[in-house]
Amino acid sequence: MKLVSFLRDGKSSYGAVKGDDGIVDLGERLGRHGLRTLRQLLGSAALDEANAILARSAADMALADVVLVPVIPDPDKIICVGMNYHDHVAEVGRTATEKPSLFARFAGSQVGHLQPMIKPAVSEQFDYEGELAVVIGREGRHIARDEALEHVGGYACYNEGSIRDWQRHTTQFLSGKTFHGTGAFGPWLVTADEIPDPSKLTLETRLNGQQVQHTTTDKLITSIPDLIAYCSAILPLLPGDVIVTGTPGGVGLKRTPPLFMKPGDIVEVEISGIGVLRNPVIAED
Repeated sequence: MKLVSFLRDGKSSYGAVKGDDGIVDLGERLGRHGLRTLRQLLGSAALDEANAILARSAADMALADVVLVPVIPDPDKIICVGMNYHDHVAEVGRTATEKPSLFARFAGSQVGHLQPMIKPAVSEQFDYEGELAVVIGREGRHIARDEALEHVGGYACYNEGSIRDWQRHTTQFLSGKTFHGTGAFGPWLVTADEIPDPSKLTLETRLNGQQVQHTTTDKLITSIPDLIAYCSAILPLLPGDVIVTGTPGGVGLKRTPPLFMKPGDIVEVEISGIGVLRNPVIAED
């Protein structure tokens, strides 16, 4: 299934994509069972029921008639991974660490598919970072590596937009990584049953139609099972938690001349088996 969170007429809900351009409103049907958000659905035993509803139901609305919001609008945590592709480590002049480099984003820093990513007024260094997002579907603590993928609810595209000069204010990344409206998450979550091996995906980032990043996920330094095992040793992973797995080489900061996102641009992150996350860029009002 492809699962989305959305707004329609000011009301929030979630659903499953039907065909190429429709949505079956699962929130309307399952909300009476207490499953009012996609995060709550992932933490329940109702995914099979959701599949059955999708199979027997006509679309309630068109994708074009809703506003897609971040796949999980209300995650308990968003854990981002830095320096997780060797070509990116090399371009920034760092060395790969033995353990993954982690930092956090806040939910308020995210927008959904087709929604504008906002270039902050305080910086001209708004950089793209195409990444694969892993969404946890089953709670776990101290998860064994060989059981890690059993805890995945699904996968999505992520653009981990970064404000490079603010990122370099200190050795801590947070100030450059969680500006309002700078990260994009979508267009939907593809459930894990449709992607049995997340190490066999192709990721591409495009800026105004020009390819700026290209990789395959088997090149991750710390694999998805290892990331899940490592993060779950720190604290319990909960349904709806998001692990953003890292960006490959080709970031705008390290190009000659640097290539930053600016108002009027269109940025896309495409991952095979998932789809295309597309966002315009606007200036902060």
